[in-house]
Amino acid sequence: MPQPKTNTSKVRGTRAERGSTLLEFALVFILLMTMLLGIAGFGHALYAYHFVSNAAREATRWAAVNGADCAADNSCNGTAPMNNGPASEADVENYIKSITPPGITPSNLTVTACGTSDTGKCADSTPAACATTPNAPGCTVGVQISYQFTFIFPLLPTNPITMSSSSEMVIAH
Repeated sequence: MPQPKTNTSKVRGTRAERGSTLLEFALVFILLMTMLLGIAGFGHALYAYHFVSNAAREATRWAAVNGADCAADNSCNGTAPMNNGPASEADVENYIKSITPPGITPSNLTVTACGTSDTGKCADSTPAACATTPNAPGCTVGVQISYQFTFIFPLLPTNPITMSSSSEMVIAH
């Protein structure tokens, strides 16, 4: 019985293409990793932006609750994270640094407060009584936070991006 003929040209073609699969995988892998690292980098940027926005609101609320009358009416009876009296700009900054989550560098934060016990008024519409008694009911307190964000992956821009948010609130008590 005759032996079937094998096609040697088919075998040679497969041997010649052995390295092409590895090359294709390397090119696709580089593109895939670039996309994944880019998504992770921009996710980290969104995380930082959300923190800055939320921290400004939380710090403003905290400063408003720690007004000039909070010790008199026992609304800030010294329990953490409250003060025993009117909030100063340093107190607001310490509060923000105490709520800073992992992944945010506290040294890259810049905090500016207005209407606290040691700063000027926030707006022209602030009542005149606030000049003599800062943090009094009816006065405006505000917080502005800036954060210098840098991407951690080398394929993304290396210049810092400044993220900032501000918030104002009227002290109710």
